[in-house]
Amino acid sequence: MTPAANLVLVGPMGAGKTSIGRRLADRFGLAFVDLDQAIEAATGVRVADIFEREGEAGFREREARQLALELAVDDRLVATGGGAVLREANRALMRQRGFVLHLAVPVEEQLRRLANDRSRPLLQRPDREATLRAMAEARAPLYADVADLSFDTRGLTPGQACEQLVPLLRQHWTHPRAA
Repeated sequence: MTPAANLVLVGPMGAGKTSIGRRLADRFGLAFVDLDQAIEAATGVRVADIFEREGEAGFREREARQLALELAVDDRLVATGGGAVLREANRALMRQRGFVLHLAVPVEEQLRRLANDRSRPLLQRPDREATLRAMAEARAPLYADVADLSFDTRGLTPGQACEQLVPLLRQHWTHPRAA
C-alpha cells in the first residue's frame, strides 16, 4: 500500500479524468479539483484563450504554478490536464504529494469520446487522429513513469470505471486520514 495525502489523475484527454475523478472524490471524501478549471478560475480566462494569447508554453507555466498550489493542500483529488506530465518538476511533485492514477484510453476511443468537443486547443487541427497519436506516443512513457497504478477506461462509463477503481485503489493506496 502506498500512503499519500492526495489522489492525482493523469492520462490523455478523453480518458475520463474529470468525470471519473468527481465520482472517486465523492467516494473517498476528497475535494475535487479539475486543474484546467482551477486555472480558469484563478485567471478569469478560458484555457483556450490562454493558449491563443500565450501559446502552449505560457499555459504550461500557469499549469505548473496551479498544480503546485493545489497539491500544497491535503485531501484532494486533482484531475490534471493531459499534458501536465510533460514537465519533470510536475511529475516529481505529483509523486511527492499524491498517489498517481493513470487513466488510459486508446486513440480510437478518444476520437469517439471527443468527436463533438471543440474546446480543446491542441485538438483544433485538421487531423485529430494524427494529433492524438503523436501525443500518445510522446506522453505514454511519461504517464507510465509517474503512475502508481494504471487503469484502462476503454468501453466503460464513468460510473462503471469508478466501481472498478474503488476496490483497486483500496488495495494499492492508503489515505493518511483513513489509517
